[in-house]
Amino acid sequence: MSLPLLALFLAAFAFGTAEFVIAGVLPDVALGLGVSIPVAGFLVSGYALGIALGGPLLTLATRSMNRKLLVIVLGLGFTFGQALCALAPNFELLMAARVFVSALHGSYFGIAFILATAIVPPERRGFAMALILAGLTVSNILGVPGGTAIGNALGWRATFWAVGALGLVATLIIAIWLPADAGRSAARNGFRREFSALGRQQVFTGILIAILVMIGQYSLFTYIAPLLLTVTGLSTEIIPLILLLYGIGSTIGVFIGGRLADWRLMPSLIAVLAIQVLLFIALFYASADPVLMSIVVVLWGGANFAFGSPLQSRMLMWAADAPNLTSALIPTGFNIGIAIGAILGAALLDAGWNYQYLPLIGAASLAIAVVIASISAIQEKRSGQRPPLAGPAIAV
Repeated sequence: MSLPLLALFLAAFAFGTAEFVIAGVLPDVALGLGVSIPVAGFLVSGYALGIALGGPLLTLATRSMNRKLLVIVLGLGFTFGQALCALAPNFELLMAARVFVSALHGSYFGIAFILATAIVPPERRGFAMALILAGLTVSNILGVPGGTAIGNALGWRATFWAVGALGLVATLIIAIWLPADAGRSAARNGFRREFSALGRQQVFTGILIAILVMIGQYSLFTYIAPLLLTVTGLSTEIIPLILLLYGIGSTIGVFIGGRLADWRLMPSLIAVLAIQVLLFIALFYASADPVLMSIVVVLWGGANFAFGSPLQSRMLMWAADAPNLTSALIPTGFNIGIAIGAILGAALLDAGWNYQYLPLIGAASLAIAVVIASISAIQEKRSGQRPPLAGPAIAV
């Protein structure tokens, strides 16, 4: 693995930890700020909406900026934002700090996918994309359980300080090792070309599928800690271990998804989505049994992240001639789904439903995703269209 690619991976790891670690310390944050757990869950929704709205706008606003300088600025802003989170005296200011960080997050991943594929040979681009995604999954293996353990031992504010330090280290490595001219050609694409790529059905259905998958995922994952405490009956000390198991499954799933994308892309994507439907149903029935729940959580993590490489590979393949906006909208789609999922979960809980019923939201949303993916694949086959070739970037 090249050092520049490693640097991008570490930054992805830091951003992923910042987004996901809130699930592990959510009960403590709620208690510390004097709000209910469903209200604290809006910290997930706010972060997701910041990525969804702020990320693409920031990406377009900085499209002519040197890519290396931009990711360094994003990393420094990330570190500053984590400090604001750690110092926030109330829920409103913590929300504002997380929204600030989330806009930087959305822009970073929109750029990182392009940079990662630009600094490796063509035959390793699938691996490069999987590695950036692996930054998110490894954050679930190490960052989320580690941050949760730090929060349990030293208080939830210490978690944010630790994540900020992690971001600073990643930024320093990027400043040292990332080539100064990485991603230069992609930065020159014009607005017209970027927006035209969104009209291809493979791109906009991909965004819709990403939204549906994340609705299912985060209607449950946002509240995984209280579910494991109240329904599964696990102790607080065991929660980081379960999150570790989830992260292990997720990381395995990322690389399986990358191999599937190189093998048979659309059949693999549809199969992974269908497996997720079954796993959400299994989570509903297994939630009261600690052993079964642990097993299903590993499988759930694997299936959830296995869909990412096939989906994103397809979208970027069909936007090869104008990748910037599509790359930025990939995390937007994911995080619109995350926001909706967290809100739906909160609505279900506020209506008096038990945490055990949250997986049923996932089963329904993934079933819809299977239908959309199948229709998209049929339309693509019938049209006989070929993906565009990546060409020189031209300002329009």
